[in-house]
Amino acid sequence: MTEVGVPAPTPTGIDAVDRVLDLVAGLDGRPIEEHAGVLEEAHGELRRALDSPPAGPATP
Repeated sequence: MTEVGVPAPTPTGIDAVDRVLDLVAGLDGRPIEEHAGVLEEAHGELRRALDSPPAGPATP
């Protein structure tokens, strides 16, 4: 089976989300035994980002 490389994630401009994308993108270099823990951490970080979105411009 031929492995296909995963492209680098496109930055979103939201620091918390970009950190998670980088964390998940780095799974290739980690032992498979660590993947579940990394994905659980990523899920928690994304949940926190959704629970407290960055302040944006006020809606008129």
